[in-house]
Amino acid sequence: MYKEVLRVDNMSSREDYVKFIVKQIQTTPHIANSFLQAQNTKFKPRNSFEDLKKYVDDFLVGNDENRFITMPGLRGLGKSTMIFQLYNYLISRGIEKNRILYVSVDQLHSIPDSNLNDLINVFVEDIHHNYPATLDKELFLLIDEAQEEANWSKIGKNIYNQSKKMFVIFTGSKALDFELDLDSVRRTNLERIYPMNFQEYLYLKYNIPSIGISNDILDMLLTGNVENVAKKETDLLNHTASIGKPLMNAWKHFLCYGGFPLSLNIDEINAHRQIYEVVKRRIEKDVRQYKAFHGNTKRILLNILSFLATQKPGGLSVNKLAKNLSTSRSIVIELLEILEKTHLIFHVKPFGGAGKIVKKPSKYYFLSPSITASINFTLGKHTPGSNEYMGILAENLVASSFFRLNNTISKPNGIFYPAEKGMADFIITTFEGDKIPVEVGIGKKGTKQVVKTMNTYNCDYGIVVSTATDLIRKEDDVIFLPLTTFSMM
Repeated sequence: MYKEVLRVDNMSSREDYVKFIVKQIQTTPHIANSFLQAQNTKFKPRNSFEDLKKYVDDFLVGNDENRFITMPGLRGLGKSTMIFQLYNYLISRGIEKNRILYVSVDQLHSIPDSNLNDLINVFVEDIHHNYPATLDKELFLLIDEAQEEANWSKIGKNIYNQSKKMFVIFTGSKALDFELDLDSVRRTNLERIYPMNFQEYLYLKYNIPSIGISNDILDMLLTGNVENVAKKETDLLNHTASIGKPLMNAWKHFLCYGGFPLSLNIDEINAHRQIYEVVKRRIEKDVRQYKAFHGNTKRILLNILSFLATQKPGGLSVNKLAKNLSTSRSIVIELLEILEKTHLIFHVKPFGGAGKIVKKPSKYYFLSPSITASINFTLGKHTPGSNEYMGILAENLVASSFFRLNNTISKPNGIFYPAEKGMADFIITTFEGDKIPVEVGIGKKGTKQVVKTMNTYNCDYGIVVSTATDLIRKEDDVIFLPLTTFSMM
């Protein structure tokens, strides 16, 4: 029997909701069209959009399992753009406008005492004269900035349980990952949105089509087989010749500020400024979900990020950082954990047994080198002419690529760094127990560090990712991989 759990009893409130919904239905087409183009050029969709389309297509032919989608990610990565692109796609599939409700939760809260529960209830009952359980046509709910609604996860679960005719997408900050309760996790399809790789950047910026090289690069990293990726690398170079500038120049722009789609149609200075605003807003709004702000909390958080961005990656001494920030060790540890929950940063542990992991500090990296560069730009320390500085960004790029792959497809299985001196930058591991050392560098890069790591940990082969080579090659047991090619992964 249908159990009604959504109810708005105050008639004036219902009228406010109806007015809001009608306005959304009428204005969303215009907002979408203005939002999805600049200078009469429509924005091309990110790769993740194809997954959203597939969920919709399956739903429209009767597959009602994948109808609760959660799309977390940093601001500025194009989640709202994908929502509006999906709206236009639904219209192109013949879905009437009044069957699609787009709402940004922070905008909804302009109605006094409003909540998403009541809004959805009014949308179904007053606009479509039905209950969720008795719907005879599909409805689509596109909910942006969902983290602003305290009970969004429960709402999604209730929709899923009550009706097989309602398709809902929640987008929002990375906090969405951590607010899903266990029941909701079993129902939702989690589509995490990450910064762009170089292949996606070239497509969106220069219309260079993908040649599907990502899987081949990953296979080479995890198996040591260079044949398949080497064949595609030639096709890649032929494709990218049409951008009208050296590929390395485009790659440097990508490395410094091209990880965020917001950078595609603006100059470098404005890109850095907008990315830094993403960081600040992340701290000012999203961190509040984990910790009540005190007078100097924001200052300490920004100082931690500034410290990490301006240092060469290495084991972070929490005690030293606490001393530099004039705060306690416990507060620094707590704030580092919160920053990791927001996915502004992540850590890489030392390789080895439990004793080594406990004794040796972790290395910290940013989710994208674009964040690192934009913080440095704000501090007046952005020096793209320096090989040492660009090497730091390149190491961050490699680390964040491994982090993204580990969190999406669990390959590689683990990401570590060798704690001994004179070793490679990383050791990645496979489910089969293989260990692969990876060294990263700008300019001339030898094999000393990666060979030492191979010998210490009995590795079959090692990888040097650098700008010192233009093509993939394998010498003895060391694979040389151009940074431009690695960045396509």
